[in-house]
Amino acid sequence: MSNWNGKTIIITGASSGIGEATAERFVKEGANVVLAARREDRLKELQDKLSGETGKAVYKKTDVTSEKEMKELAEFAINEFGQIDVLFNNAGLMPLSFMKNTKVDEWDKMVDVNIKGVLYGVAAVLPHMIERNEGHILTTSSVAGHEVMPTGAVYCGTKFAARIIMEGMGKELAESNIRTTSISPGVVQTELTDTITDEDAMSFLKDGVGLGSMTPLASEDIAEGVFYAVNQPAHVDVNEIIIRPTNQG
Repeated sequence: MSNWNGKTIIITGASSGIGEATAERFVKEGANVVLAARREDRLKELQDKLSGETGKAVYKKTDVTSEKEMKELAEFAINEFGQIDVLFNNAGLMPLSFMKNTKVDEWDKMVDVNIKGVLYGVAAVLPHMIERNEGHILTTSSVAGHEVMPTGAVYCGTKFAARIIMEGMGKELAESNIRTTSISPGVVQTELTDTITDEDAMSFLKDGVGLGSMTPLASEDIAEGVFYAVNQPAHVDVNEIIIRPTNQG
């Protein structure tokens, strides 16, 4: 899918970070990009920023934890552009905490966004893709979906679940022309850590893990991984990409 003119990609979590960078990458290639997030003001700013590019960007305020809103997002994309070629399930939360601090509300939010949000995205676009016998669904997992670290028990669990959901769906769709990819970033300079309220966790990340000494990836680095996966020949399905900083162990 090297020619993106007329192709449509939906990106959740598009108001910042990886989602924003991916939107910029695809619009410059001529794609129709549907921006989705809860922060409508940020979506409008991004749409304005991308207005002079080759492709077209539109937005719809969307809460991925709502099955209804995700279905409406898919319908919006089809009404605007006639088809959905790619869904990038990118929205995610990472309020890391030690289990002993019982941040139950934050656990619930991670399950709702990081797992249910992925499932609702799949449910919204998969019937359309099956009908067309074509499409690509990508989800942002994490290196945390491959290994567990202190403060990340719940977060790692949600990212492992997202990765396994994609793997299982890929096996079910093996006879179709629908491809699935998990993108697993390491440390990226985004707003993810802004959601951490556990001071013990923040101290552990800085001192115990050495987060402050790492050179993080840029969001654009992950966007390049997404672009690589979707631009392979139709018979090639890149099931997973792990991208981490060189100095992240």
